[in-house]
Amino acid sequence: MNFIKKSYYNLGAVMTVSMIAGASTDAFAGGGNNFSAISKNITTSIGDLPGLLAAMSYLFGVLLGVLGVMKIKDHVENPTQTPLKDGAIRLAAGGALFALPILFESMFNTVGKGTTVGAAELKKVKFTTIN
Repeated sequence: MNFIKKSYYNLGAVMTVSMIAGASTDAFAGGGNNFSAISKNITTSIGDLPGLLAAMSYLFGVLLGVLGVMKIKDHVENPTQTPLKDGAIRLAAGGALFALPILFESMFNTVGKGTTVGAAELKKVKFTTIN
C-alpha cells in the first residue's frame, strides 16, 4: 500500500516539475526574459483574477447558505444541542460572500474604468563607478 502512495507522490512531483518547465519555456521562448516581458506576463495573468475571485465567492456563499439552512434545521429538531446563532452566522456569512462580487463591481464602476495600470518597461540601465 505504501508503494502505491509513494508512486502517486512521485507522479505528482513529476507532473509539477513538467508543468513548471513547460510554463517557463513558454514564458521565455520569445526571447523575452527581460523585465518588460516579465511584467507584461504578470499583468496579463492578473487580468483573470477577478473572475476567479467572483466564482470562488459565489461558490462559498452558496455553500455557507446551504450549511446555514442545515444548522437551522438541526436547531428546529433539537434546540438544546444546536443554538440558532450557528445557522444565522452561516447564513449571514454566505449572503455576504454571495454579494461580494456585486459590491466589487459597483466599487470598480464608481472609481472608473480608466484608472488601470499598464506593464512597466525598463528602457535602459546604466551603472557608473565612483572613484
